[in-house]
Amino acid sequence: MRAVWLREFGGPEALVPGDAPDPVPGPGQVLVEVAFANTTFVETQFRAGAPGPFRAEPPLIPGNGVGGVISAVGEGVDPGLAGQRVVTSTGGSGGYAQRVAVDASAVFPVPAALDLDAAVALLADGRTATGLVHATSVRPGDRVLVEAAAGGVGGLLVQLAKAAGAFVVGAAGGPAKVARVEGADAVVDYLAPDWAARAGEVDVVFDGVGGAIGTAAFGLLRPGGRMAVYGLAGGSWAEVSEEDAAAHGVTLVRSIGSPADMRAYTESALSEAAAGRLVPVIGQRFPLEKASDAHAAIESRTTVGKTLLVA
Repeated sequence: MRAVWLREFGGPEALVPGDAPDPVPGPGQVLVEVAFANTTFVETQFRAGAPGPFRAEPPLIPGNGVGGVISAVGEGVDPGLAGQRVVTSTGGSGGYAQRVAVDASAVFPVPAALDLDAAVALLADGRTATGLVHATSVRPGDRVLVEAAAGGVGGLLVQLAKAAGAFVVGAAGGPAKVARVEGADAVVDYLAPDWAARAGEVDVVFDGVGGAIGTAAFGLLRPGGRMAVYGLAGGSWAEVSEEDAAAHGVTLVRSIGSPADMRAYTESALSEAAAGRLVPVIGQRFPLEKASDAHAAIESRTTVGKTLLVA
């Protein structure tokens, strides 16, 4: 089968197309014919050799989220699963390929009313956004600041916070990104020197940028506020300690739940999308063989919404 290999850590050019053995589903597994593979900022960091939640050594096939059709099942698996459209995580690697073998318990059926590419776009971002809104207890009347609001998670956070009855301030970096923020009640450019003053005081911060932006956003929180720290697109985590938060009467959220919670959040995101209430933005698509170009685009900060690979 066709796949993309990471043979050594490095820049986007370290992702090289090549052949790989066809996987065979073992006991309790299914074989998925991949139509779309998810890409994330975290995967670009892994490729570069930076510390992160997933650690492994090259050579390997990267990629942690895919969608496609089950073509075969292993021993002990219901044969009726064959032919189903599903999305699934791969466990950290193997996703940039035409086929993957995964545990049958790891797959999520894609509702008939939902396109497969949209389901893949929601696999990681949808569960993250759903979990963050739940963990911060967004309520009607809250004023919510969503950083990176033109991104995959950020765009979904805007929708979910609005659905919860909040007034949403979307923040994005640069005029082009600001123009692509949809659904927010107000939008600010966090590269402008007065952005924090324009955003104003808030009850909830979703910090997907980190660094100086996240630290400044913390300063906007009212007593009793909540700050979800989940990303470092700016290159580092926000400099906010538990002691700082306690002194300001702010709750920090750094985890959104157990594996069971994550599964429930994924199912919720897929269900909401199938009903038309949650719409992911797929801003870029690249052929599987051009995974290096996808990574370069993500790292250039020019992407909008989700970036998918088409297998």
